[in-house]
Amino acid sequence: MATEKTGLAGQVNMVLRDKYGYIKEERSGPNTVVNGGIGEIVQLAAGTGGDAFTHIAIGTGTTTATVTDTTLEAEIDSNGGGRAASSVTAEEENTANDTIQLASTWSSFSGELSIAESGVFNDASTGDMLCRQTFTALAVDDGDSLTITWRVTLDQAP
Repeated sequence: MATEKTGLAGQVNMVLRDKYGYIKEERSGPNTVVNGGIGEIVQLAAGTGGDAFTHIAIGTGTTTATVTDTTLEAEIDSNGGGRAASSVTAEEENTANDTIQLASTWSSFSGELSIAESGVFNDASTGDMLCRQTFTALAVDDGDSLTITWRVTLDQAP
């Protein structure tokens, strides 16, 4: 009998624009799906609870993301950097509806920030985290905007 393995994996993409709309920097990389996020997905699928993932947060933390993370290391909640509601869609990576995509835009920062982490959550202020990633800091200036898109795919391996 063959054994199938299923896993969650994905990508985070960031586009930082200056106050005139010009791209200052673009980044992309893998994400880290955390244990609490997997638990929340199982509860949703089983109909025993759970809340949909709807928000993206940013922070200044630099500690490498791990599967046991439950929050960002240093979430930003000032200068226009608070959690942002996401446009959430089901997408196709390999098969229909195997990927959740969340996209959020912070349209105008009101001060300088050094953003070095991001994560996906199921609440506007607390909640469970689905995934997190750290990266080389993005230097955000007054008036800049930032769009972050997370894609998390449920994939089967033979």
